[in-house]
Amino acid sequence: MISRLDIYIFRQVLLALVITTSGLTALIWLIQSLRFVDLVVNRGLSFFVFIHLTSLLIPSFVAVMLPITTYVVIQFVYQRMAADRELTVMRAAGLSPWALARPALAVAVLATAFGYGLSLWAVPDATADFKTFQWEIRNRLAAFLLQDGVFSPLSDKLTVYVRSRDKNGTLSGIMVDDARDPAAHATILAERGRLLDGPNGPRVLLLDGSRQTIDHQSGRLDVLSFKQNEIDLAEATKEEVARPIDMAEMPLAALLNPHPFFERDRAKWKAEGHRRLTEPLTTLSYAMVGLFSALGGIFRRHGGMLRPLVTVGFMVGLLATGLAFSTLAARESSLLFLTWLHAVVPGLLCCWLLFGPPIHLFQARSLEA
Repeated sequence: MISRLDIYIFRQVLLALVITTSGLTALIWLIQSLRFVDLVVNRGLSFFVFIHLTSLLIPSFVAVMLPITTYVVIQFVYQRMAADRELTVMRAAGLSPWALARPALAVAVLATAFGYGLSLWAVPDATADFKTFQWEIRNRLAAFLLQDGVFSPLSDKLTVYVRSRDKNGTLSGIMVDDARDPAAHATILAERGRLLDGPNGPRVLLLDGSRQTIDHQSGRLDVLSFKQNEIDLAEATKEEVARPIDMAEMPLAALLNPHPFFERDRAKWKAEGHRRLTEPLTTLSYAMVGLFSALGGIFRRHGGMLRPLVTVGFMVGLLATGLAFSTLAARESSLLFLTWLHAVVPGLLCCWLLFGPPIHLFQARSLEA
């Protein structure tokens, strides 16, 4: 039966979790979005496109932060209740550790379910949209983001320089270094030109210019003058117009039964699939660490700082261990079980220590003494 006390604790933990996760996510989003400010300030990308592009990163930020903020919030709320003597009154009223932990566990279960929704659906979909949008900007809109008086590398093999651009879109003083064809590396100069939108990406119409190439057999410089010429500025070639797919975008089934382009990536794909399954479980596991820190051991009316400090160090060790296990699993698939141990064992251990009979017997003997 749900009591008013359950609702009181549940509301405090849930509200604190939403506020803390939202605040930290907003801070991380602000820091990461600074990488794309140059597209707005110097390259003319609209502010709404900037918001759309960077907002696609938010689900991945929330998925990473949720297990940590769940632990922090539970630790904070219960330590505050201990400092305000609320836990003292609740224990004096006969409430067991299970009764006190139940509301926080309900919040942790909701956060775990939400984490699975992010990990299995929202993050892959948002990542796919982000990669697609970024690829469109780089390959189809890049030419429209050219800066005046700056050598703009549209790809590793294509660099464009524009001296100036009029309000009507006319370009002046154009130089294009095109090395996409190794056999015909060309430097193209033109007095003026205009950007066009072609079927495979942006193109530039060059007027009154010359095309310079080196004859590799004779070493002679060949110069071809033209009145009008059209050049494809898209990074992709005609044979490679499709965007490469990253494993972060792949559905779970494809990761658990991987068929990567390179065989050496098979272990990485499997590790990514198991990470999506285990990462939300760490939310529940970290919540149990926070509950054991606040409610476990011998009860003291005025609370104590030793257990919280110890569990903070334990959490730092858990995070470092999780990163190490993920790296090992990405190298060798036989070590995937380590990621499951990291996600499950700390929570089960703290659950046994908090609710198990040996702990209650130990507490009873300590109180009798």
